[in-house]
This record gives sequence, C-alpha cells and structure tokens, in this order.
Amino acid sequence: MERRSFLKTTTRLLSAAAIAQLLSECAKDAVTAKPPANFTIDISDPRYSDLQTVGAVLLVNDVYIVCTAQSSYIALSRVCTHQGCTVSYNSTGKNFVCPCHGGVYDLKGKVVSGPPPSALAQYQVTLSGTTLTIA
Repeated sequence: MERRSFLKTTTRLLSAAAIAQLLSECAKDAVTAKPPANFTIDISDPRYSDLQTVGAVLLVNDVYIVCTAQSSYIALSRVCTHQGCTVSYNSTGKNFVCPCHGGVYDLKGKVVSGPPPSALAQYQVTLSGTTLTIA
C-alpha cells in the first residue's frame, strides 16, 4: 500500500470513529436529576391568577406550572433530559423547547421530538383551597 493511500484510509477511519464516539456520548448522556423544589403559591394572588385558566403555563421558582384542567395542575422541571440544558416555554407552539439540540416536549412534559430520552421530570402538586404546593 502506498503511503498516501495509507494516510487517506487511516484519516477516514479515525474521523469516522471520532464521529461515532461523539454521537454515542450524546445519546447516552441522559439527565434524570431534577432540581429540588418545595414552595407554595396562592393562585388567587394576581401574580399567579393566570393559573386559573386551563392551558396556562407559568414559571415559578424555576419550575413550570401548567393548568391541565379546572383545579388540576402539573409542575415540570426546566431541565432537559437529554443533556441538562434549560428548556423554554414556546407560547406559539404551546410546548417546551430545548435550545441545545432541538428537543420538544408537550405541555405534560412528554417528548414530542428530538433527542431527549424521556419526559421532563415532574414535581408533586397539591391544591388546598387556593394554595398550590409544589414539592
């Protein structure tokens, strides 16, 4: 084998191996931890009154709170399960989007598209009167 041919072949193989390694690292770096949350809000307070509307999404203490039905709520982590980037709420698409690799989640935190391996982490939500507790 000529030296030039050897170098071309070796370079191609090393490049392919490097790309494969990057892709496999990206795929296995799933994030499962969620930041701790333990707080209460009064949904009758004007700052949180939007949460009395079904479909409303509000960011409180780095936790997304979604009104899923009359007096029914879920609370979601902002941490993308792919590599830990911070997801944002897209009011136009009514979904959560990760800017790092294009992951998209629905309003219940389920993966719609992209590389995230699992849904957004959920917090326990309890409603007592007008007090919403997130834990």
